[in-house]
Amino acid sequence: MQKAITVFFLCLTFASFGQIAHKRKLSMLGSPFEVTAVANDTVKANEYIDLAVAEVKRIENLISDWIPTTQISEINRNAGIKPVKVDAEVFQLVERAIKISQITSGAFDISYASMDKIWKFDGSMKEMPTEEAIKKSVAKIGYQNIILDKKEQTIFLKLQGMKLGLGGIGQGYIADKVKDLLYSKGCLSGIVNVSGDINAWGKQPDGKPWTIGIVNPLNKNKIFATFPLNDNAVETSGSYEKYVIFNGIRYSHIIDPRTGYPAMGVVSVSVFAKQTEIADALATGIFVLGVEVGLDLVNQLKGIECIIVDDKGKIHSSKGIDIRKYE
Repeated sequence: MQKAITVFFLCLTFASFGQIAHKRKLSMLGSPFEVTAVANDTVKANEYIDLAVAEVKRIENLISDWIPTTQISEINRNAGIKPVKVDAEVFQLVERAIKISQITSGAFDISYASMDKIWKFDGSMKEMPTEEAIKKSVAKIGYQNIILDKKEQTIFLKLQGMKLGLGGIGQGYIADKVKDLLYSKGCLSGIVNVSGDINAWGKQPDGKPWTIGIVNPLNKNKIFATFPLNDNAVETSGSYEKYVIFNGIRYSHIIDPRTGYPAMGVVSVSVFAKQTEIADALATGIFVLGVEVGLDLVNQLKGIECIIVDDKGKIHSSKGIDIRKYE
C-alpha cells in the first residue's frame, strides 16, 4: 500500500426519482479509487465523498507499510527486538488476517512483505531465479511468527527482518470502513471501489440493483457474466497482465508465500462476500491454492462464493453460483 497521492480526475452525476448518484474518481493508496454516493443533491453527495476520502487517509496512516510513521511500520522496525503496542483497530485487523492465513494454510500471509524481491515482472528478467535463491527469499515469511498479546494489545514479529504488509487485506478493509461510515451518516446507497475491491449497498436511484460485469481475462472484449450486488462485496485478483514465461511455462506475479514460486494454473479469481475485507484476502489465498483446493475451501465457507478462470480460459464457480443465470 503506497503513500496516498490524491488527484481529482472526474465527477459524474446520474439523477432519477429525486436522487442523484454522484461519482468521483481519484488516485489514493497508489491505486485508482472511486466513490459513488446516492443523495438528494450534489452538495450532500460531495459531503459524503469528502468523508470517504478523509476515512481512507485516516486508515492509511495507521496500516500502510510505506509510510514510516504508521503503527505497521513501527512493528516492522521492531521485528526481532520488541513488541509494539497498537490501536485496537490495527490489532483486530492483524488478528483477522492471521485467521485467513490459518484457513488458507498460509496461502495468504501478511508477512509476505518479508519476501526478497527476486522475481521481476517488468521485462528485465532473463532467466529463472535459482532454487536456492527462491527458498531463501521466503525464509522470514510465516504468520506463525506474528505474536499477538491480546491483554497488552501488542504485536511482535519474532524474526529480525520480518515485515507485515496489509495490502492484500487492507484495501478491502478500507472499502468496508468507508461504506460503514457513509451509511452511518445517512448515505443509504453507494459504491466504494478501492482498486477493484468493491463494496456496494442500497440501490441505484432508479431502484435497480448495482451490477458488476466479470470479464474473462483471456478474452477481455467479452463480459461472460453480469452480477447484481445487493449489499455485497466483490474482489478480483488477476495475473493476466504481469507474468514471465520461461521454457514455455507462464509464471504469474502472485507468489506463493510458502514456497517462493509463482502461483500456477489460475489467471483470475473473483470472490463474493458480505465484507470486502474477506473477499480481498480470500481472493489472494484462492489464487495461490489453485482451482480444485480453492473451490473446495470456498464451498465450506458460509456466505462466500467465487469464480475462477484457469490458464486455459475455462471458467469454474463455487456451488452457490450458476454462471448460466448471469450470462
